Amino acid sequence: MGYSALKIALIFACYAVQLSGKIGVVLSVDQVKDYFPEERDGLLQLRDFINSTSNLHGNWTGPPCYKNDSRWTGIACLNGHVTDLILEGIQITGSLPQTPFLRNITFLTKLSLRNNFIRGPLPNLTNLLYLELVLLSQNRFSGSIPLTYINLPRLKKLELQQNSLTGSIPPFDQPTLTMLNVSYNHLTGRIPSNQVLSRFPESSYDHNSALCGQPLGTPCKAHPPPRTADVSSNGETKETLEIWRFSLIAASAVLVSLSVMLGFIYYYRKLHGKDAKGDQSGEGYVGTEEKKMYWSENTDDPERMLKLEFFDKRRQVFDSHELLRAKAKVMGKGKLGTTYKAVLESGHAVVVKRLRDTNAMSNREFVRQMQLLGNARHENLAEIISFHYSKEEQLVIYEFIPYGSLFELLHENRGAGRVPLNWTARLSIIKDTAKGLAYLHQSLPDHRVPHGNIKSSNVLIQRDGQNHQSKLTDFGLLPFLTSRKSMGKLAVGKSPEFSLGRQLTYKADVYCFGIILLEVITGKNPGEISRANEGMFDDLSDWVRSVVNSDRLTDVLDVEILSARKEHDVMFILVEMALECTDMMPEKRPNMSEVLRRIEEMEQVNKQNGDNITCIL
Repeated sequence: MGYSALKIALIFACYAVQLSGKIGVVLSVDQVKDYFPEERDGLLQLRDFINSTSNLHGNWTGPPCYKNDSRWTGIACLNGHVTDLILEGIQITGSLPQTPFLRNITFLTKLSLRNNFIRGPLPNLTNLLYLELVLLSQNRFSGSIPLTYINLPRLKKLELQQNSLTGSIPPFDQPTLTMLNVSYNHLTGRIPSNQVLSRFPESSYDHNSALCGQPLGTPCKAHPPPRTADVSSNGETKETLEIWRFSLIAASAVLVSLSVMLGFIYYYRKLHGKDAKGDQSGEGYVGTEEKKMYWSENTDDPERMLKLEFFDKRRQVFDSHELLRAKAKVMGKGKLGTTYKAVLESGHAVVVKRLRDTNAMSNREFVRQMQLLGNARHENLAEIISFHYSKEEQLVIYEFIPYGSLFELLHENRGAGRVPLNWTARLSIIKDTAKGLAYLHQSLPDHRVPHGNIKSSNVLIQRDGQNHQSKLTDFGLLPFLTSRKSMGKLAVGKSPEFSLGRQLTYKADVYCFGIILLEVITGKNPGEISRANEGMFDDLSDWVRSVVNSDRLTDVLDVEILSARKEHDVMFILVEMALECTDMMPEKRPNMSEVLRRIEEMEQVNKQNGDNITCIL
């Protein structure tokens, strides 16, 4: 291979030297032995699951403790053991590992993750017999409070306020517990009546609308005693007569409601019939200008069709009536359906995707799948705000990201007068894309292919001055498709395993990420590479391999980034990584967590170029 293994080894050796200089940790043999690997492994699980502004990936390396000294941010140590884990207010996003990652940190006394953006279940605290302080407030934790928390024998303070917790309060009875706060959640049921919980004030429990009992002063509803069935003189029970009476009343109510609904439909069509005639395509697009939104000609009741389900009830900024009146225009017609930009009367814009070729999912299964996707919140994912399900229509509503897509930044208006996308911006977009995809792979483990349609047009870009942030969209929709033929229309349909008829796995996403990585570095449009070379190459990675084998390395690079000569080594290493990601054999491709780690290390070293040592190959 033209780009020799020796050359790659030299580059990696150089970066390893730079990384060691950055970390600045030189450990003796005695120091390395004086720590507990099982504690470090648990903390590394946490590090690899979350993202934050404190650069834990760069700091949490080597042993965490040496005797009573901590070498890691947010860690306190005693006799080589980790005793405190304090990561407060550092904008942690993502969810915690579902494994009991803290189980082996047996001397942990304080756990504080408050004032972050952590989602998902509360952490598993099994086996932490010395734990005294658990401070998890002001996050986005959901689910119930684990019953195992009542088995923490030394628990003194438990702060869970300002989350999204549901279910009931466990019967905490630890005599050591002196402070408890579960306010501002969605907890339900009776507050357990015991000596420990009754000593806390009302403020520890308030703003949970379905909680009752003391000290809130809200009485719990008593369950009525079971009714006995009285028998009438003709042998029928009074309960049977009540059922008949209720059925007649219900039937009358249905008839009245039906009459009102038919009248409303007649009035609605009469009022809006002129606008509605504009949509002849059945696709929901009205003409070529912005007009009022009518999503379908297939339903007689637009109001009923647009029943929306929101993920964050507290941030619900519009309802179905407003969306129905919104001005909309088509942004694009993709493989999954038509995408609209809808501008509400308030001026707020959202993106509405109408799914097509979806399978015959039940309402319950559709809702379950959408809840999985809607709860996957990350700074590098386009937020799903709401959705709608009916037999006629399935809509997914996303946040609107105004700056466009990576595809547009790379390929539109090429030539004179174009403002090129510089290497710093490209590297930032690459890292963000890897972070978003790695998060999906961690948070959607039950999805065989967690994204399924990762390509440059589904990498949306936000700008803040010269800074670029990418957000992934169209993720997690593969389970909604009806057939293998429809799956083949997505990005994963270009993977080698799909063309060979094999079952897709998350490694198909890794393949698609490799193609995006090559697209960013080469500036080539993957959809045109085969046509431009008269069918000589199957895909972009095939073309890159041919160039690398011919030892024309700089021919791989986009002309718009050729001038960044100091960064060429990093670019070539990323090319090699992309070729690993696009290996024909899925099992030879790296995991996204490994890809992200390598990119972040390269980015850190890239920032230090000139400060440490210079590699000359």
